[in-house]
Amino acid sequence: MAQPIIFDCDPGHDDAIALVLALASPELTLKAVTSSAGNQTPEKTLRNVLRMLTLLNRTDIPVAGGAIKPLMRELIIADNVHGDTGLDGPALPEPGFAPQNCTAVELMAKVLRESDEPVTVVATGPQTNVALLLNSHPELHSKIARIVIMGGAMGLGNWTPAAEFNIFVDPEAAEIVFQSGLPVEMAGLDVTHRAQIMADDIERFRSIPNPVANAVAGLLDFFMEYHKTEKWGFLGAPLHDPCTIAWLLKPEIFTTVERWVGVETQGKYTQGMTVVDYYFLTGNQPNTTLMVDIDRQVFVDLLAERLQRYSAV
Repeated sequence: MAQPIIFDCDPGHDDAIALVLALASPELTLKAVTSSAGNQTPEKTLRNVLRMLTLLNRTDIPVAGGAIKPLMRELIIADNVHGDTGLDGPALPEPGFAPQNCTAVELMAKVLRESDEPVTVVATGPQTNVALLLNSHPELHSKIARIVIMGGAMGLGNWTPAAEFNIFVDPEAAEIVFQSGLPVEMAGLDVTHRAQIMADDIERFRSIPNPVANAVAGLLDFFMEYHKTEKWGFLGAPLHDPCTIAWLLKPEIFTTVERWVGVETQGKYTQGMTVVDYYFLTGNQPNTTLMVDIDRQVFVDLLAERLQRYSAV
């Protein structure tokens, strides 16, 4: 039976590719897509959701825009990574449909309320919308099977020395999610930096004869440029957000540990840091499943195989 999911994202090249992967996977039923502000402004990330679903011929999926800023801070965007549109690179269609006349939280709550089974929430941007949902609808917590996030790290950050971008943008929201008591599964930089896409992988995707695979290759061409900077030490580009969907499809390709995670909200140098109690020093019980490694080749093969399913689009 297909697993129902809500996808909260801030497209962003890797969010867009995660959406492509999810919609090519019959193991999942995408009940709604909500947009968060992060990689670009809220207006642009919402538009990018609509553009991608138009490309994928899935205008039947309900979409809603989320919070315009973090819970307690001004918005920071990553236009240096994702460009002026948030999805710079390939030519993508204009939105072929309109979002719902409601907020992201209202749409999430509606999906949860109407579902006959618990729904997995996948969040690949800042956790603002998810935190607002948890705080405003405690009666729906039992309808959430788990929360799968892309964010954080046990080690080095990628936006500050200590913090990964998604958590840094809204650390208060992330702390609400981690301390919610719900199952949290975290694809942080520890695993996503091992999920690198290489130049020959992009050419493999480009050789798949359909418009979606061609668009993904174009997105990766642009995304690769930022990651060529010598400071990162990458051979390719880390494909962060699709790790969340790959985890739902093939958990056996990941190595995980169970640990307690908290978020630093006030540190002078560590704001946005995910503090992982790796050695069980705090006495806190684990609240998070952390992905720490991945079989990169199987991950790439999964992407290629699912891209081939768009041949009829």
